[in-house]
Amino acid sequence: MTSVAWDRRKLALGRFWSDFRRQRAGMAGLVVLAVAVVLALIAPLFIDENVTSVVTGTGARWAPPSLDEPFGTDESGRSILLMAWWGSRTSLLIGFLAALLSIVIGMVVGIAAGHFRGWAGAALMRVTDWFLVLPSLVTALVLAAILGGSTFTIIVAIGVTTWPSTARLIRAQTLSVEARPYIERSKALGGGHWHITTRHVLPNVAPLLLASTTLEVASAIVTESTLAFLGASANKTSWGTMLRGSYDYGAATEGAWWYILIPGLCILAVVMAFTVAGRALEAVLNPRLRKAGA
Repeated sequence: MTSVAWDRRKLALGRFWSDFRRQRAGMAGLVVLAVAVVLALIAPLFIDENVTSVVTGTGARWAPPSLDEPFGTDESGRSILLMAWWGSRTSLLIGFLAALLSIVIGMVVGIAAGHFRGWAGAALMRVTDWFLVLPSLVTALVLAAILGGSTFTIIVAIGVTTWPSTARLIRAQTLSVEARPYIERSKALGGGHWHITTRHVLPNVAPLLLASTTLEVASAIVTESTLAFLGASANKTSWGTMLRGSYDYGAATEGAWWYILIPGLCILAVVMAFTVAGRALEAVLNPRLRKAGA
């Protein structure tokens, strides 16, 4: 049975990859994401954190892009290229971990609210609705200001304020799954809450979670950049803190357009890549969208 199940999984994975490769925008986004992640991982092999120090700048102040400095320098003579490269580590780390925290909370609350009916499910949905009406950016800003602007607190601030939409989505899918006949048969055969939610509900909502995760990462990166620009982040270098630095030191008035453009383009490229990859995943994993596309 294990061999048969493994063969089925490999067949399903091959079918998924075949369908995903037909999504040109999704493949382009996947390539961009792969390049961004690889560059972030290998950054310590070529540069170190000293590139963020104001005393290590070796170039001229506000030097425009050239052969020596392809992306120019900032107010301290630091290389924008090296800062953006090193900053990708912080931005991507916060994006991935904050999205993971948000997805985990939303998955647990959503499955529990859909599985447990009565007062327990109603109470969970009222809590979800309360978080849903709160402005997530303002709430994250307040939490970051109270807890401090470290990487950990920024991840927590983003994660605990962005899960409600995922919870409602997963609850709706859970209700749909539990309305199927085999759930009733499982209950009649003595299947408990843990068995039903982990063996039947979770595998059916997993594709939806996978597609939602890619979209949540994009949202988390934008939120982190916004918090950093507003001064709520104490990270030395991320794409958001670079934008904040360009504002604080008057890059626009100095004509240093590269200081603003480069981190902005990095954010735009990665967020767009996550978005198109997430939409492609959703189109492949959602049977209704797949039939509509056909």
